[in-house]
Parts: sequence; structure tokens; C-alpha cells
Amino acid sequence: MKADSAVQRQLLDLAKVDAELSRTAHRRRTLPEIAEIDAGEKTLREKRDALVSVQTAASDLDREVARQEKEIESVRARGDRDRKLLESGSVNAKQMTDIEHELQSLQRRQTALEDDLLELMEQREALDLDAQRTGAEVDKAAAEVAAASGRRDEAFKDFDTTTARRQEDRAKLLPRFPADVLKLYERVREHKGIGAALLRSRRCGACQLELDRSTIAEIKATPEDTVVQCENCGAILVRTLESGL
Repeated sequence: MKADSAVQRQLLDLAKVDAELSRTAHRRRTLPEIAEIDAGEKTLREKRDALVSVQTAASDLDREVARQEKEIESVRARGDRDRKLLESGSVNAKQMTDIEHELQSLQRRQTALEDDLLELMEQREALDLDAQRTGAEVDKAAAEVAAASGRRDEAFKDFDTTTARRQEDRAKLLPRFPADVLKLYERVREHKGIGAALLRSRRCGACQLELDRSTIAEIKATPEDTVVQCENCGAILVRTLESGL
């Protein structure tokens, strides 16, 4: 495969552009904020689930409080009715005794219900505090996700700008290369990551392995317009004054 030595040297410019494109793509994939957002969203879901659980418990407790208050009101109303009967003087002695016993039972019942209600109200207050704390945790987790998302979006804008510029540079370089050379370059780059590299002294700039003396002698004897490849990684070896040939 033939290509003017000056054209081969320009493969280094193309390789430099492609290397920056690869670095940018890698940085985009491995941006720390991506993992931070994933972890933050998981935490946010957990906090929201916890808040829903607390709110559900509070709602259940509210219904229990309402039921308890209704029962207390019922007992209180029955006691008021019995006291009015006693005060009316319209009941006989036996009825009076029965009513007095019922009033005592109702009072004990009311006291027990009010004690239970007080305990329920204390539980409700604790749930309110829990809901406030969990709500604050939800807000904090949401703010952290939003902040990380903002940083990610800003970084993505920078990556997009860099990628667009390097793609423009690449588009300007491609017409300079013969089709067969470009095809070889692209094939090697696809499989090895680097399509062309500088041969500096006896070392391949792509795989960084040192070539043996016989290989160097063969390359030295090869015409400058002949495209040579690294026997280790297959990258096109570009020869310059730094190659020391």
C-alpha cells in the first residue's frame, strides 16, 4: 500500500483528533455525576417511600383517633342522659341504683377511652415529627440529585462542544487520505483503538512495544511512500525524523 510520506504524517493529526474524541466519549460515560445521580435517585426513592409509609400510618391513626373520639362522645352523651334522668326525679329507687352503677361504668369506660386517645395523640405527634424529618430528607435528596444533574448537564454541554469541534477537524482531514489507507486506518482503530502512531526510535507509539532490530532494519529499507504497520498491534507506523531511521 502506497501513500506519500507527507500524507502518512498527517495520519498523526487524524489519530490525535480521534484520541481526543475517544477520551471525550470515555469521560462522558464515566462522569462521576452519573453514578452520583443513580445513587441519589435510589436514595430519593427510598426516602419518598419512607415518607409515604409515615403518611399512611398517620392517616390510619387519624381514622383511629376519629373513631375513639366518636366513642368517647357516645359514652359522654349516654352519661349526660343518665344524669338528667337522675336529676328529673322520675325514676324509682331500683332504677336510680341501676343508673348510678351505669354512670360509674360509663365513667370508667370514658377514662379508659380518653387514656387510649391520649396515647394515640402522642403517637400521632411522633408521626408528625417523623414526617417532618423524612420530608426534609426527601427535599435534601431531591436537591442533591438536581445539583448533580445540573453539573452533569453542564459537563455534557462541554463534551458536546468538544466532540463537535473535533468532528469538524476530522471531516477536514479525511479527504487528504487515499481510500485504501483510510480504510486500513479505520479498521485498525476499530479493533485496536489507535489506527496510526509515530515510530519513535524502535518503539511503536500505539502499543508502546519496542520492535526488534530485524524489524527496524526491514522498515528502514522500506520506501518512505510504503505504508508499514506495527507487527504487534497493527497500527500504521508513521516515520518522521524522530523515528531515527
